[in-house]
Amino acid sequence: MSDYTLHEVLTKREIKQWLAFPSKLYKKDEHYVRPLDREVEKVFDKEQNKLFRHGDATRYYITDKKGDIVGRIAVFYDEKTSKVYENEENGQKTGGCGFFDCINDQKAADTLFDAAKKWLEERGFEAMDGPINFGDRDYFWGCLVEGFTDPIYNMPYNYPYYSQLFENYGFKDYFKQFTFRRSLTPGGFDPILHEKANRIYGNPDYSFEILDKRKIDRYADDFLTIYNKSWGSIPGTAKLTRQHALALLNSLKPIIDPRLMHFAYYKGEPVGFFLMMIDLNQIYKGLNGNDKGFNALRVFWRVKISRICDRAISLVFGIVPEHRKKGLESGLVCSLEAQAIKKKFKYKELQLNWIGDFNPPMLKIAERAGAHHYKTHITYRFLFDRNKPFTRAKLQLNGKKDDEE
Repeated sequence: MSDYTLHEVLTKREIKQWLAFPSKLYKKDEHYVRPLDREVEKVFDKEQNKLFRHGDATRYYITDKKGDIVGRIAVFYDEKTSKVYENEENGQKTGGCGFFDCINDQKAADTLFDAAKKWLEERGFEAMDGPINFGDRDYFWGCLVEGFTDPIYNMPYNYPYYSQLFENYGFKDYFKQFTFRRSLTPGGFDPILHEKANRIYGNPDYSFEILDKRKIDRYADDFLTIYNKSWGSIPGTAKLTRQHALALLNSLKPIIDPRLMHFAYYKGEPVGFFLMMIDLNQIYKGLNGNDKGFNALRVFWRVKISRICDRAISLVFGIVPEHRKKGLESGLVCSLEAQAIKKKFKYKELQLNWIGDFNPPMLKIAERAGAHHYKTHITYRFLFDRNKPFTRAKLQLNGKKDDEE
């Protein structure tokens, strides 16, 4: 008889239990910040998550012999993303698992991984990535293996033993995601960065500006153009629609600080952006996943009145392929520096998160900006055929795979 009983999440009560379990698991961990329940539930809402149009998802939890919940997981697939992976060398139909939380017990973890594997196998899948999100890569993605400090918004936090639970089951490192940070006090930028920035500032065809909230529609179009050209070709990253881009910027509008949203143009056409935001985890810490009622007043106080929000985090950095290696990256970073040296700029630290080890150009930019690597997440992949060769994610150089250079 198994030590653990598997349950599929089917009722409202079970959803609440599934959402609440991490808070119990991490109740003695001072670093843990519970994501807002409503943001997690968006992922599993068929009305809000458009991936359900060509995919599906379910959730499980396990209980011990006393009936206490000791682990949870979600499993999902997106047919469009899976087709991209199938076209890779040694590719296979790949689904995903995520929102994994578990006590430090391999049998408990294996029970959850087995359930996810079985669910995907029944639907014709041959592998699963994890821990990942059923949606955009910049949310709820990766297993933390280095830098067990306060998590920043959107980036997962977990106990150090999680990586062993994944690896002991047979998951392998598909790619790493690095987080860098640096002080936003003046200085510390690589002189080469300034040299390249000054060169592009001297070219009248290029211009830089910060976002104007009154023209949010225009910036949504610019964001869409740049994003789809710079990120849309990368495996696992879906192209955006105008509706998606506008909804994203409108959702951020209440917390947007224009000084953190930088765009670059060539002869008036959008060619690059460096978008940042306040670290909402500085606001959400201690709210236990709920920003309603009295907590709504706490959020208002922390955002509008207190000076608790002193950390900026990167949202996305993108340059269209034909304008790379021309100094535009340096121009965008130095555009931020120009804001940082002004009075009343409240941010003391910048964190550049989610830089994949498959993206050497962006890693170089982070280093030249004076940022230091301090956190690592791993995206794992598990092949159901244990005899099949395993292939890591390929390097992306100027928007091309390394074998296309």
